[in-house]
Amino acid sequence: MTSFAEFMERALYDPQHGFYESGQAGRRGGHFITSPEVGPLFGAVLGRMLDQRWEELGQPDLFTVIDAGAGPGTLARTVAKAEPDCTPALRWINVERTAAGRAAHTVGESTSAMPDGPIAGVIMANELLDNLPLRLFAPGGDEVGELPPSPETRLIPRQNQACAWLAQALSILDQGTVIVIDYMSTTEEMTARPWPEWLRTYRGHERGDDPWSAPGTQDITCEVALDQLSAVCPPTRVTDQATWLKAHGIDELVAEGNAAWRTGAAQGDLAALAGRSRAIEAEALLDPAGLGAFTVAEWDVPAPN
Repeated sequence: MTSFAEFMERALYDPQHGFYESGQAGRRGGHFITSPEVGPLFGAVLGRMLDQRWEELGQPDLFTVIDAGAGPGTLARTVAKAEPDCTPALRWINVERTAAGRAAHTVGESTSAMPDGPIAGVIMANELLDNLPLRLFAPGGDEVGELPPSPETRLIPRQNQACAWLAQALSILDQGTVIVIDYMSTTEEMTARPWPEWLRTYRGHERGDDPWSAPGTQDITCEVALDQLSAVCPPTRVTDQATWLKAHGIDELVAEGNAAWRTGAAQGDLAALAGRSRAIEAEALLDPAGLGAFTVAEWDVPAPN
């Protein structure tokens, strides 16, 4: 029997027919938009966070940032545009398994697999783990395969690949932080709900409820079970994206943008228009019913005493 994990692997990542080889996922006008695709503000905030971590590590001469699941490399471009203080020490590595994504990388290094360690820096997975194939089990223990169960069935998710990714990230990080941003819950919470509520599909910005239909034409995602990640290693911090962005200066950046808008709007200044855009982007990034509600889990290495 083909497991659901094997089916999901083919549907999303098949070199010829997989959804992510279409090159549209995550792009404006594609099937969904991630935080970096909203605009440059997310990258500017991340640049501030990187500066803070770089300084906490003693400003090492080599500061490595790995963007796992980099897609077309939007995050690398927006962080570079923000010109953080750590730029002279920064080695940026885009990790993207699809050829379509790697072909779009213009900033930093590009690779299909996680590099070897040890490194000092930050490893980031923004909306990656929800796309890693998972196994599904019925309450009686039978594994779900290529045939969809009844929508009312309570299934049990086992996110072995997500847990393996976290273990690998922690193993190559000598000092720094692993950051995972995704929509999360727990195994218990998912098991208590019908599976279509937490195993989702997206096509053309529309949410669907049948991951088994039309493989290769839609995204398949699953809420990330924070308890399963915590079993690998308890996170140092857990918060929501809105709180995390505010902690790293999004309000200050929006205020700067508003000031630039007030100063240059009458002249149609490009900097003024960019400043105005920050407020609009912030609304999307902080939305409590959307991206702002995403969970941000961080693991510091070495772990604090």
